[in-house]
Amino acid sequence: MNPAASGPCRRLRPLLCALLLCALAGCAEPLPKLAPPQSAQWRHATASAPAAATDPALWWHAFHDPALDALVERALADNLDVAQAVERLRAVRILRRHATDRYRPGLSARTGDAVDPDASASFFVAGFDATWELGLFGRAEGSRRVAQGELDAGVADLRAARVSLVAEVVREWIGLRTAQRQEQGLQQVAAERARAWQLLQARQRLQLAAPAAVDQAAAASAQAEAALAAPRQAIDASAQRLAVLLGREQPDPAWLQPAPPPELGAWRLGATPADLLRTRPEIARAEADVLRAAGELALAHADMFPSIGIGGSLVWATDINNNHRFSTTPNAIASLGPIISIPLFDWGMRVAAHHASAHQLKASVLAYRQAVLQGVAEVETALGSLHQQSERERHDQAAWQALQHADQVLRQRVALHLDSPLQQIDGRIAATQAALELDDARAARALAYVALFKALGGAPPPAATTAPTAAASAAAPR
Repeated sequence: MNPAASGPCRRLRPLLCALLLCALAGCAEPLPKLAPPQSAQWRHATASAPAAATDPALWWHAFHDPALDALVERALADNLDVAQAVERLRAVRILRRHATDRYRPGLSARTGDAVDPDASASFFVAGFDATWELGLFGRAEGSRRVAQGELDAGVADLRAARVSLVAEVVREWIGLRTAQRQEQGLQQVAAERARAWQLLQARQRLQLAAPAAVDQAAAASAQAEAALAAPRQAIDASAQRLAVLLGREQPDPAWLQPAPPPELGAWRLGATPADLLRTRPEIARAEADVLRAAGELALAHADMFPSIGIGGSLVWATDINNNHRFSTTPNAIASLGPIISIPLFDWGMRVAAHHASAHQLKASVLAYRQAVLQGVAEVETALGSLHQQSERERHDQAAWQALQHADQVLRQRVALHLDSPLQQIDGRIAATQAALELDDARAARALAYVALFKALGGAPPPAATTAPTAAASAAAPR
């Protein structure tokens, strides 16, 4: 061998060893590719009227109800489920910061006592132990992926709690106000039924009405009074649920004051399904599960290879009781060397764990695809329901207007003594019932709108203290 050439080779060996160690440290399998939703547009209509694109983070502003806006803000600040999700996310974030600390140098102090095997002397021992596990063969990367997956899952859970909270608050508010409107309408029906009963009683005394007609009017009046129980129960239930959502013990008395239901204004989806569904918490949670499963697979893969580290100790010892005249042991001693743990006779379990983790990763990828399909299906269903409820509202509006016109005609005919007041009462009841149907149709359309933006994951993003870090976004699988 040429001596002149052996010199550069010897100088290159440390560099080659360093490159080899770097390669071993990062040899985790690449993350699987997750395809986002590819649809360019929704199959159903995406707008009720020409309007500016609706902000998914403030979608309830389409109702133009300041009281509802204030309720949502208070709920986001005071809801206990959201507060729990925030605390869990903070706990996960703390652990994420220290996920790879085990692969950094560590130092510990210890004390103890020792006795010679021949019971000739005892010693007090004190010292320091230093260890540094290098995290080779993908161990460090696997730990980072698992911790990042836990963090991303915590962020997704917090967003899911906020999305669900906003949707529930809006639903209960719509239900409360609609029930109050129904109570008012049913009170009018009950009053008209009672008046019809009184008129028939008067006609019976004049022998102008049969007893059976009077009995039927009495039954109709009693049924109208009994129908009031349903909206009153709905009012109480909605108020109690709103109190729980806002973290209160009792409903606000102002909620029980009747007021018109919030009316849905113009709205429009201004982005493609792929863009909108990225905010859906279920899809974000599925991405986090994929990342965590990939980290567990990397750790299972690394467990099939040696665990390599560096260790050192510095120990002092002093005699406590010595039967010898002179001590034969030094006062202090140091050690330094590699720490290698090589699996020998448990390869079957390690290989099985690796294969099981690989199947778990495949299952998480399939779960992500299922979450995407489920999200698209829920949004399409909500859009279809919105379209159908809009048609229902349009027909109920036409029916109510027709009955209103008929009621006006009856009033004129009764004023001219061309029709009986009983016919006018029947006309008023029919018009009131049509108004109740119209209110129910408007509430159903509003609830379908709520379901749409809940399916899209619409809600204000978490505050900066709980938002995902830049590292989380960079490490998330795509």
